[in-house]
Amino acid sequence: MAITKEEVISFIENMSVLELAGLVKELEEKFGVSAAAPVAVAAAGAPAAAAEAAEEKTEFDVILKSAGANKIGVIKVVRGLTSLGLKEAKDLVDGAPQPVKTGISKEEAADAQKQLVEAGAEVEVK
Repeated sequence: MAITKEEVISFIENMSVLELAGLVKELEEKFGVSAAAPVAVAAAGAPAAAAEAAEEKTEFDVILKSAGANKIGVIKVVRGLTSLGLKEAKDLVDGAPQPVKTGISKEEAADAQKQLVEAGAEVEVK
């Protein structure tokens, strides 16, 4: 007995948002795909233009993924890298993952990443 599309849609309609999010995540893992990928490709327009943009990347974002064990040290580094006050820097670190600096040069991003990693943070440069 085969299941029809209508039955699948009906089943999904009756799921909670959390159940649906879990289902999407399981499907992404099982089939090795991302639900966001088609949107990004459609928004990019021509694939050749997207490839050129990737090659010519001159601005980078430093993203704090987690503060690690030395949260106070990471807050100090965030304050040094930005013009944030103590409360704002603490809120940024507590709210990880969040961007620390955006639109900076590759060298500046590498320096910021190095300082944050030395303080014990987990960092990603995009």
